[in-house]
Amino acid sequence: MSADIVLNRKALRDFEICDRVEAGISLLGTEVKSIRNGHVDLLGAFARVEKKGVFLYDATIQAYAQASHETHDPKRPRMLLLHKGEISRLAEQTLRHGRALPALRLYWKKGKVKVEIGIGKGKNAGDKRHDLKKKDADREMKREVVRFEKNHNLKR
Repeated sequence: MSADIVLNRKALRDFEICDRVEAGISLLGTEVKSIRNGHVDLLGAFARVEKKGVFLYDATIQAYAQASHETHDPKRPRMLLLHKGEISRLAEQTLRHGRALPALRLYWKKGKVKVEIGIGKGKNAGDKRHDLKKKDADREMKREVVRFEKNHNLKR
């Protein structure tokens, strides 16, 4: 089981995620130490396919406090480690289908930092309202089921 470091809930709200891709991420030593301390933020982070590969932009990893004179840039683009087939699939999804590649979560897997990239389509305001309405209806339905079971002495 993987341990989540940070989630990007805003990406799940703003995008309809069609598919998810797990990728390794190229980090410096001070960045890994800073991630272990929890000084990372994925708000607004996204991936972009370029000639050399796939890069993660706008992921903020704060500078490690106990580092020596060499520190890293907190907002630097970080290369994602993917196979050629995965890179070409992501390139096709972004260029041909106009999909976005938001970073969904950062997590540990077998001692390595992994990033989950979503292949998503942007939601408009109507879609967001529909999702909120559905979530509210589900919550109300569960509340009524619990109330009914309590009143009729039923157990699950």
